[in-house]
Amino acid sequence: MRQTSRAAGSEGDADVLEDRLRRFATIWSRAIFPATATSLTRPEFEQHLLPLARELSSALHARPFTAQAAHQVGAALVGAHCTDPDALGRTLGVVDAYLVLYCGDPEQTAEENRARCARLQHALAAGFAQALRERTLAEQESIARSSLLARSEALQAMHATEARFRAVFEGAAIGIGIADLEGNVLEVNDTLTQMFGGLENHVRGRKVTDWAHPEDRPQVWQLYQELVTGEREHYRVEKPFYRNDGTVLWTNLTVSLLRDADGEPQYQLALFEDTTERRLLNLRLRYEATHDALTGLPNRTLFFERLEKAVSAPAGARFGLCYLDLDGFKTINDSLGHATGDRLLVEVADRLQSCATAPGEMVARLGGDEFVALTTGPDTQNAVDELATRILAALATPIRVDGREFTVRGSIGIVEGPAGERTSAEVLRSADITMYRAKSAGGNRFEIADPEADARAITRHGLTNALPAALDRGEFFIEYQPLVHLGDGSVHGAEALVRWCHPQHGVLGPDRFIPLAERTGLIVPLGRWVLQEAVRQARFWSRRHTDGGPLRINVNLSPAQLQHPGLVADTVDVLERSGLEPGALCLEVTESALIGADEDRLKPLRQLAEMGVDIALDDFGTGYSNLANLRRLPVSVLKLDRSFTQGMQRHPADPVDLKIVEGIVSLAHSLELAVTVEGVETAAQAEQLRELGCDTAQGWYYARPGAPDRIHTLVLADAV
Repeated sequence: MRQTSRAAGSEGDADVLEDRLRRFATIWSRAIFPATATSLTRPEFEQHLLPLARELSSALHARPFTAQAAHQVGAALVGAHCTDPDALGRTLGVVDAYLVLYCGDPEQTAEENRARCARLQHALAAGFAQALRERTLAEQESIARSSLLARSEALQAMHATEARFRAVFEGAAIGIGIADLEGNVLEVNDTLTQMFGGLENHVRGRKVTDWAHPEDRPQVWQLYQELVTGEREHYRVEKPFYRNDGTVLWTNLTVSLLRDADGEPQYQLALFEDTTERRLLNLRLRYEATHDALTGLPNRTLFFERLEKAVSAPAGARFGLCYLDLDGFKTINDSLGHATGDRLLVEVADRLQSCATAPGEMVARLGGDEFVALTTGPDTQNAVDELATRILAALATPIRVDGREFTVRGSIGIVEGPAGERTSAEVLRSADITMYRAKSAGGNRFEIADPEADARAITRHGLTNALPAALDRGEFFIEYQPLVHLGDGSVHGAEALVRWCHPQHGVLGPDRFIPLAERTGLIVPLGRWVLQEAVRQARFWSRRHTDGGPLRINVNLSPAQLQHPGLVADTVDVLERSGLEPGALCLEVTESALIGADEDRLKPLRQLAEMGVDIALDDFGTGYSNLANLRRLPVSVLKLDRSFTQGMQRHPADPVDLKIVEGIVSLAHSLELAVTVEGVETAAQAEQLRELGCDTAQGWYYARPGAPDRIHTLVLADAV
């Protein structure tokens, strides 16, 4: 049943597409039918265009994309006698206006559909031009043969041959000129005269060498010399000429050598195909493909061409790159709409363009609110800093849009160095990383690339990508650090500390990957795995050590886990599956995570506390929280941050630290809260904390984090 439904849906989609293709073909035929030399009626011509419309639609949807089909469509138009220049222009207009409208791929973005359509236009024009050129060249060859025949038979049938030659010569759709071997122009037809501005005396009687143009390729005149000396029979080149009014005429020029009856070089025959309009079309399509439609700046394509040229320049050359991202631009788009955001981007682009006017400088838009500025030259070390400074200064003046003023700021990452040492992708990646470093530092500034910082960022990126698979492959493991009763020195429990055994980087501590897991959302499944493993281990200890083994396991919770709706249910499920009593579990939450927490955020912790699970306030004293709030928090343990006890490692102990700790312990006990101290490293510390009334402690003085089978083995050794 499902397969039948899908098939029916596909048939319906096909019918809709076929109907749109017929409408597209109808519009196409109406546009170019007056410009065709065909014996078909307009309905017949429309049926002739329908298969070509299907080919363009298929090419627009193709994966991988290729414009070859459009090239064939252009050739097919010439084959159907649509050779009038207006036929090509009208066809490109119809394709531009209606192809995406009727046949666009809904699975592709509008920008991608338009980009594909532009490339199909370009290929169609190229196919049309190639086919027309081949057809024209065939005519040219026929004309050349007719000219030779007319000259050789002149004495035998002067009048008939002259009439035939003139008919071909004057009626040709291409320009024809005949010159002697010295380069003097002897004959031109009307078509050639019109190409050059309509004044025959400005063409006839001139020397071929008078038609030099600054854009002539060097081999053009070398080929000409080889022709007039008889070393070659013909040559074909693309060559520009100046018209009488100073404008430029672009041609496909074919020059052939004409020999007399004895085989000696006598004349040169030149055939001119006017390609000016086609060239202008190609330039327009090239511009649209390499420039941003909104701002008019060079786009990603053109920028990468320039960057690749800069980084692969000869030894000794240098380049500088500024990678700019606007600070807070998303807020403008979200609050005021994309129309306002677009006008703001246009103004930003104008200001950036005014900053990069020196030789070797360019500005481009990569997309969204990301821009780049490139500078090349001998002193880019100073030039790129000055360019970044100009950009920030240009953005400092408020921008007025729709009667409102906006202050736009940006973060810039700078990469500067010699060419030949890095690829363009490596340069852009370094600039991107450096830009985010500037943004992290507060924005509205620029930072210069630092290879070591890049390496750290790349490592972080690699670790972020590897995190999901690492959990699946079992690369994480847990070490346990004992919690010790300060009163009698017995083991009270242990804190579970997760580690990552990375295949390349070795064992990584939580500071290397927990922030990454929090940003990616992997902290929730990772935290659940840690809870499962720690609770399972605690249950094993309780069965194995019936003589007062660790009765409590401490597990850390991140802020992301606290906000996860499944926290309570997951914890209950883990405890029930293991058989561990809730009172043997202590969940540690950092003080900063609970600052300003409302009742909704505290509700899961209250539910867990009501079940009997202990809640410890970790890193107490670092979050600047209101001590009065302790009364409303569902906590039973304060874990005092190590910064308060470091002064106790010296003798005598810092009296201020002693007073602070004494006060916190007194406050905690008055609220019926136990106090655990972190970072105990010496016997003197341990004794002082015991005298101050602290309940439990952990630190290297007792044991470093280790395997679970070592939890009962305490090696008391001062670190000092």
